[in-house]
Amino acid sequence: QVQLAESGGGLVQPGGSLRLSCEASGRFSRIHEMSWYRQVPGKERELVADITSGGGTYVKDSVQGRFTISRDNAKNTVFLQMNSLVPEDTAVYYCNVKYWLGSLYETWGQGTQVTVSS
Repeated sequence: QVQLAESGGGLVQPGGSLRLSCEASGRFSRIHEMSWYRQVPGKERELVADITSGGGTYVKDSVQGRFTISRDNAKNTVFLQMNSLVPEDTAVYYCNVKYWLGSLYETWGQGTQVTVSS
């Protein structure tokens, strides 16, 4: 019912910045929560940041002060601004959206690779 289009990943040197975007399209009455997760091989997917429809945010401790989540409700888009990147931030980043269509559903993006390396 809802499709997510992610963009913005890539290769960056330590200390650099990237901005991830995720746009939701399709059939829904309204979007509830938008989140970014990340996963490295052999580890579980972990929540990095999320933002509610009211603008309340959560950011994982290890990226506090470096990552900022925001959303454009008019464009159904969530952003993750990542600054001062370190090699430990290397992962596949996934967008997750929870939306209402009678009931609450969730959907995942296809993932975008972020590699921090010199």
